[in-house]
Amino acid sequence: MNNVTHQPTQDRYQITADDTVAGFAAYVMRGERIHFTHTEVSDDFQGRGLAKELAAHALADVVARGLTIVPDCPYIARYLDRHEVPGATVEPPRQR
Repeated sequence: MNNVTHQPTQDRYQITADDTVAGFAAYVMRGERIHFTHTEVSDDFQGRGLAKELAAHALADVVARGLTIVPDCPYIARYLDRHEVPGATVEPPRQR
């Protein structure tokens, strides 16, 4: 069974599979904006759809908390392009 949890002291959401941390989505908070910066799933857990599950749960939680999503992470940006996240407010990342 997979489980996605918010780890606010580590500024990330993480997913466990087989009782092991399998991946995470890191973020930086800036006011009411949550900047997702990096999403990673360990090689041992690739191909199981964990990144998609992690993103879905993390983004749903962010929407429930009323935050604006800034997808600095390429995976989160692709996820948002391909999937509807009801109620999401998304702000494009600033060009550097």
